[in-house]
Amino acid sequence: MKSIISYIVSLFPQLARLGYYISLVGIVLIMLWIGFFKFTPTEAAGIKPLVENHFLLFWLYDVLSVQQVSNLFGVIEIITGLLLLFSLKYDILRPFAALFLIATFLITISFLFTTPGTWNIVDGVLTTNFMILKDIPMLGLGFMYLHPSPYLLR
Repeated sequence: MKSIISYIVSLFPQLARLGYYISLVGIVLIMLWIGFFKFTPTEAAGIKPLVENHFLLFWLYDVLSVQQVSNLFGVIEIITGLLLLFSLKYDILRPFAALFLIATFLITISFLFTTPGTWNIVDGVLTTNFMILKDIPMLGLGFMYLHPSPYLLR
């Protein structure tokens, strides 16, 4: 019995490493997918109320079209995904990926407080449009990326 438990416990470091890579690749896929979707007219129209009501971003529509603003956010999200991906090979990119992830979270969470009608009560439960859910793990990974990972394969 002790040998079975010892064997299972011996797998924990490998499972932690696997979990790290699954989480990282998941965030990369989300960032790339959402980034590319920003180039569609549907997403450009979808983010317009968020941007035009934001106290730091509203002015973008004075200098760029609705689609160009969406494209700008798409480029930033794609760059973030690529920074994460390439940081697996190039450690120098880790702090930049971390800062992009943390900034993404901060901007997204601020939309919850600057966009009218974001909060609703559905069946007695306070809800949003759940856009923030994808950003919570990004914030965690961003903070993790501020320090070298013990899970990286070298």
